[in-house]
Amino acid sequence: MKILSIIIGILLALFYIAQLYITNSTKKTEEQPYKVIQKDGDFEIRFYPSATMATVTSSAKSYKELGNAGFRKLAGFIFGGNDANKQIAMTAPVHMDINDSISTMSFVMPANYDEKSLPKPNDPNVKLSKTDDEYAAVLQFSGFASDKKIEQQTMQLKALLKANKILPYGNYRYLGYNPPYQLFDRKNEIIVSIQWQN
Repeated sequence: MKILSIIIGILLALFYIAQLYITNSTKKTEEQPYKVIQKDGDFEIRFYPSATMATVTSSAKSYKELGNAGFRKLAGFIFGGNDANKQIAMTAPVHMDINDSISTMSFVMPANYDEKSLPKPNDPNVKLSKTDDEYAAVLQFSGFASDKKIEQQTMQLKALLKANKILPYGNYRYLGYNPPYQLFDRKNEIIVSIQWQN
């Protein structure tokens, strides 16, 4: 019984150390740059400058469905599935636009790349594009994302925008910052483009 307790203790310690390592590694991941214009708790108005994205389009209508299929294709591209067999660093966040018609998932490309310097994806479903400058409203939440949680947070952001008389446009999107095997210190966001006079 004593040996079993020791083994369990060692396994728990190793698990804790592994999670600390994963959490620290995630904090070192390059993130899409933005400027905070206004902040109120977990609700922010941000300015996002133009960024280069790798995107896949899907008929998926749920977070899980889009996440599984989309991630595999985009990960394939950055892990060497391109005409240069080149590995491209993973960045954060992963962008997901989930709706009833066409859904998309996008990886932000590292800042030292643009459309011309990126290798061409082997998978024709992976498209490279440059976003426009954007003002956006963002609501942050913790824990693991799910369709229910994304819907709840989207409704909360809609209410905040209405209360603050801010006009959104386009789809509400989900931003995920952590790998699925990270259990602690998780960060998620709901984002939508807004009309903003600076």
